[in-house]
Amino acid sequence: MSDTPVRPGRLSARKLPQPPSAVRGLPLASALRLSRPSDTWFKPALSVVVASAVPHLTLLALGRLDLVIYTMAGSLCALYGHGLPYARRARALAGVVLGMAAGLALSLVTASLTGSTAVLVAAGALLAAVQKVLCDATRIGPPGHVIFTFVSSAALFAPQRLGQIPGHLALTLGAGAFAWLVALAPALVRREGPERRAVARALEAAAVCAADPGPRHRGAAAAAVHAAWQCLLASGRPTPVRRSLERLVVHAEAAFVAPGPGAGATKADPERLRAWAARTRGRGPVPTPPPAPGTAEELYGIDAERAALRVREGRRAARRTLLRRLGPGSPLAPVAVRTLVGCALAGYLCAALGVGRPYWAIVTAASLYQANITLSWNRTLQRTLGNLLGVLVFAAVLPLSRISPLALVCCCLFFGFAAEALITRNYWLGSVAVTPMALLVLEFGGAHPAGELIGDRVLDTVLGAAAGFLAATLVTNRRAAGRVERALDATDRARAAAERAGTDPAVAPAERDRARRTLTASLVELREAGDTAAGEWWQRALPEQRLLAAEQAGHRTLAATAQRCGPTAHAPSIGAE
Repeated sequence: MSDTPVRPGRLSARKLPQPPSAVRGLPLASALRLSRPSDTWFKPALSVVVASAVPHLTLLALGRLDLVIYTMAGSLCALYGHGLPYARRARALAGVVLGMAAGLALSLVTASLTGSTAVLVAAGALLAAVQKVLCDATRIGPPGHVIFTFVSSAALFAPQRLGQIPGHLALTLGAGAFAWLVALAPALVRREGPERRAVARALEAAAVCAADPGPRHRGAAAAAVHAAWQCLLASGRPTPVRRSLERLVVHAEAAFVAPGPGAGATKADPERLRAWAARTRGRGPVPTPPPAPGTAEELYGIDAERAALRVREGRRAARRTLLRRLGPGSPLAPVAVRTLVGCALAGYLCAALGVGRPYWAIVTAASLYQANITLSWNRTLQRTLGNLLGVLVFAAVLPLSRISPLALVCCCLFFGFAAEALITRNYWLGSVAVTPMALLVLEFGGAHPAGELIGDRVLDTVLGAAAGFLAATLVTNRRAAGRVERALDATDRARAAAERAGTDPAVAPAERDRARRTLTASLVELREAGDTAAGEWWQRALPEQRLLAAEQAGHRTLAATAQRCGPTAHAPSIGAE
């Protein structure tokens, strides 16, 4: 189910450059430590329950629970896009539903044409690699490629005939359409909900930074402010609520770019930012802050940028960005190769040992691959522990689920909710609920010996995790350091452009503001690239001093340009709102 990306945070406390090291230490306790639950954990949890309950109960009434795997493929699409504004969410979820149906169709056709385990494992590994790359390139967010791989891999090993495929795909698309409606239904009550949450996070991160303006807090605030601007840009036409939210982001941005306590006029009040965040997150009116320096310019710039994204050239630029992530030299290529090799190795190993369901091993291996080896190691520990504990939970609830078909449906819905409720605290905790749900799905097609299910799942988990992590260590990612170099160069260019725009009075306000947001985005990308490379093996040492200098220079430029901004006459209608 959903998984929350976690950064290793190695660059938050910079060190002097070290000689090249092949192998870095791997954490143990920190990978299993529980964190605070996500502020929106209940949204995907409730969405997937509602999206699953209607198809499940309909099939129960028709006496066709054996078709649940096909409706479940569509229902699980309700897990995606909960951080997106509704206009963007509608398009993203439509793509998720079509992508889910496409992967399922390929699996069903392959399963109907061959019964060769070798071919099926190869197809499953290839699909997993493609799904991983596409989810990372589009940045669809949690739960990422794992749900796609779970559905397509399970379908590969389900008995199938060509004539059945259209009907089964129709079930998936129908359930997916219902999941689309469920995920978008909150827009009828609170259409700016995602934007309000994104801005509240930016204000909270800015408050932390204002209270303790260290490098780590500045990086977190920059990322939160950047995410808030991106959410507002994608939200559609301006409304009074969105305009107030934009003003709040201006204040959050001013707080994190300020030099720190004692900066005079630029000093931010953490308590006021936290109070604004609480009111923004709530159901009452959005707070209307006093104008911050540069508010008129900032709003003028965001309007111009929003308009530019709507025109044909803006859409073409977005497509070019996506193609660059997928094209030659993409930093995603090593992770795709790891996924392909690891899933194939796990599947063939389990098949060689006579395990009847090698797709479990494929899914286990696919779920491990994160941005770097350190994060993949964390996920290996989490997945293994969660699955083994989940098997015990399954053994305990299996007698209850066999009381009646309705009891089986209720158990699956309960574990679907529990998985989303727990997984944001730590992936292993969510896996404790995901595992019994995945095992109970097999019961819809008929009862299976409990000992066989438990034994196969334990063996698949151990072999899949071992094979998957082995592939991660053997397939090197030397492009991580190259990505850092490109991010450094991009940050230097963005900083120079922001400085020129900030000092040249002839530059249009929209261009000046766009240059500042481009610099913020480049700093976010720089930190992400540095954190990714910090957790990789088999590569040269990182330019730690240059990374630190680039971040410091970028934040100084943002602070200087923010201090030079002031109310202007460029957009009187905006400033008067």
